Amino acid sequence: MLLERLDDLLVNWLPRQRWFAGKDRRIDGISVVSDTELVEGDPSLHHLIIAVHQEGGTDRYQVPLGVRSELPGRLKYAAIGQLDNGSCVYDAVHDPGLTRVWLENMAGNVDVGPLTFRSITGIDTDLSSFASPAEQSNTSLIYGDAYICKLFRRLTPGINPDLEVSIGLARAGSKHVPELYGWFSSDLGGTLSTLAMMSEFLRSGTDGWQLAGTSVRDLYAEADLRADEVGGDFAAESERLGAATADVHRDMAAAFGTGEMAPAEVRAVAERMHDRLCETCEVVPQLRPYAGRLTDAFDALAELDEPLVVQRVHGDYHLGQVMRTDSGWMLLDFEGEPVKSLEERRAPAHPLRDVAGMLRSFDYAARHLLVNGQTFRGDRDQLEYRAQEWADRNRAAFCHGYAEAGGVDPAAHEVILRAFEFDKAVYEVLYEARNRPSWLPIPLGSIAALSTRPESGYLAS
Repeated sequence: MLLERLDDLLVNWLPRQRWFAGKDRRIDGISVVSDTELVEGDPSLHHLIIAVHQEGGTDRYQVPLGVRSELPGRLKYAAIGQLDNGSCVYDAVHDPGLTRVWLENMAGNVDVGPLTFRSITGIDTDLSSFASPAEQSNTSLIYGDAYICKLFRRLTPGINPDLEVSIGLARAGSKHVPELYGWFSSDLGGTLSTLAMMSEFLRSGTDGWQLAGTSVRDLYAEADLRADEVGGDFAAESERLGAATADVHRDMAAAFGTGEMAPAEVRAVAERMHDRLCETCEVVPQLRPYAGRLTDAFDALAELDEPLVVQRVHGDYHLGQVMRTDSGWMLLDFEGEPVKSLEERRAPAHPLRDVAGMLRSFDYAARHLLVNGQTFRGDRDQLEYRAQEWADRNRAAFCHGYAEAGGVDPAAHEVILRAFEFDKAVYEVLYEARNRPSWLPIPLGSIAALSTRPESGYLAS
């Protein structure tokens, strides 16, 4: 393949991509780590792994590159540019005429150069794809109404936690995760590293965040009614979601085992919570009035004198990571927090960390409509009261469902849950202050409400 001008084209194209992580730093250079031709002719498909050199280090990215002598109008929006030989290069994820080769290679369990394609079960190879516009850090291709193939754009050496956990849960027979069909990998720095995974497409599924938002909107439209009196009451679904979460936690423990976190390690976790609080108070002075209660919660965690049972968990759990389907709740995206290292994302944790993440998501669902300019009946104080009522009702329902299904009882372990939730809220304060200042009242309001409650019984609605 002729690569004249490709580096310059990528330098201009990459910062415009939603999944590119280095938008705030100048690109010093790009080198091609591997170039594997998967489809010959015109058009052709080249699978590129590129190294992007920037201040602070080098990241590797996956770029499926389509090459045509002439780019048709339907693909103009995917253009990267033109090479010196006149060929047009473009992001091939948008070309269904090329992406079918991934299905064929996974179905055939073949190796092509450094690329390794594998499948768990039979794959229909006669399906066209389209690239979902919904994602940011990855790119998902939807094949017909059968599969969704997630390409990990920014690559990390080693097996991706999402694939690792999905394989483990498939072997454990978990009912609350999509079926895994296949994946492909490449040697990256001497380690076989995940490039993509393909799972069942949940065609009847609705995003949990969307469902919760509809419930809150119904409540605000009837501002004089309680959350349990409105037709869109979400509490029953929250309870079922809690039960599904407990089931998946049990399956993860069966697939990956459990361990113990010694009291000294628990104290180290609490110390990191203290450090994050101090850092955030320096950046966001509005948090300082609550620092005392937050410190008390972290100190209470540090004072636990028994080891904690830990296991693999979701790690980035919220309403956007679950879908309600005809058959019940499904949990998705076990990749963990993208900003953390692979080692941190794979590390065992207490399962109430995931519970805390979902509780924070209920608070966000209850309040986000109040900070984005929408107008509802009732005055602000009344709407704030309803938001807290909705959040409390759904938090309690989720925890009840989780405990009834055999999960660690949140009400019996409030010291642990409270510390995890406050730590997550502190993280949110710092994130919103730096990225979405108009949303800062959401975590601050949650901290204010929760910190006034007694240490015992703060989950009560």
